[in-house]
Amino acid sequence: MANETHDLQQQEVQKQEVEMQGAERTREQVAFIPRVDIYETNDAMMMVANMPGVDENNVEITLEKGVLTIKGYVPPTQFEGYSLVYAEYREGDYERSFTLSNDINQEAIEATMKDGVLRLRLPKISPTTRKIAVKSA
Repeated sequence: MANETHDLQQQEVQKQEVEMQGAERTREQVAFIPRVDIYETNDAMMMVANMPGVDENNVEITLEKGVLTIKGYVPPTQFEGYSLVYAEYREGDYERSFTLSNDINQEAIEATMKDGVLRLRLPKISPTTRKIAVKSA
């Protein structure tokens, strides 16, 4: 029974690693690619990323050369007096990057985190129109 359980765990790990093509390792544990929904309003883009186990103290958001990167770190769970026999849920960190368009006001991006859900508000740049004077040559 123990060998069968171990074999099933190994198969599940291999399956998840295949499904995580492009995932990077940030520490010794695997980095998952979080699922993200993107919504558009008249004045902003809204991103909602699911990162179970991550709180506001363990999330890092960087913006460099137009690339927005979100990273979430999950502290390992250990239960004193217990040993894991079988696991269907695998703990790991989260990492994903997005290239932003020139229509986003990169200086005004806001982020909130609650219950493992990261919400980003990416305000759009207000279009400006200016009249260009034409001079005679």
